[in-house]
Amino acid sequence: MSLRLLTSGSMTVFAAVGGWRTVAEGVASRALFLVAYLLTGQVLASALTAVGGVLVLAVVRVFTDRKYWQAAGGLAVVGVSAAMAGSTGQGIDFYLPGLLFTSAGGTVFLVSMLIRWPVVGLVVGAARGEGFAWRRDRALMRRYQACMGVFLARFAVAVAVMVPLYLADQVVALGIASTLLGAPSMGLCAYLSWRILRAGGSTEPTGTSTVGGQGLGR
Repeated sequence: MSLRLLTSGSMTVFAAVGGWRTVAEGVASRALFLVAYLLTGQVLASALTAVGGVLVLAVVRVFTDRKYWQAAGGLAVVGVSAAMAGSTGQGIDFYLPGLLFTSAGGTVFLVSMLIRWPVVGLVVGAARGEGFAWRRDRALMRRYQACMGVFLARFAVAVAVMVPLYLADQVVALGIASTLLGAPSMGLCAYLSWRILRAGGSTEPTGTSTVGGQGLGR
C-alpha cells in the first residue's frame, strides 16, 4: 500500500490496500506460516513454507508488473520474520518483526504529528511536487493532522491487540490479528484519509495552482 494513492483523483478500498498482489503477499506470509506450524509443529519448516509462498508471488509480480521493489520488499519482510523465528525456535517470534515495525511506525507518526510535520503531508507534498508549501495553509494542515489521527488509531489498536497476544504466546490468535491488522487495515486508513482530503476540497496549498485546474477534491 502506497500513501501516494492519496494524491489520486479516485480511490477504492482495494486500490488503497495495494491491489490483489499486495494483499496476497501480506496474507500469504502470515497465513502460510500459521497453517504450516499448526500442521507440523516445526518452526523452521513453517518459516521456509512462508518464504516459498511469498517467493512465488514475488516472481509472478516481477514477470507480470515489473515491480521489482515491491517484490523485493515483500520478500525482505517475510525473510526477516523467518530468520527471527528460526533463530529462536519459537513460532510466536515469526510475528515479532511485524509487531516491532508497527510500534516503531506508531511512534514516528505520533512524533511527526506532535511537531506538526505530519508524515501524510510530507508524502502527499512530495508526490505532488509542492515541497513544504502546505505547511503555510492552516486548513490543509488540519486535514493532514486528521489523517494522521486515523493512522495513529490504527497503530494504537494494533499494538493494544498484538502485544498481549505475543506476551501470552498465543500463536494462532496473533497470526490472525497480524494478518487483519496488516495491509487491509493500512489500506482502510489510506482510504479514510483520502476521503478526509476530498471532503476538505483541493489539497493544493493556498496561493498555488493545480495542473490543468484540477485539484484532488474536484
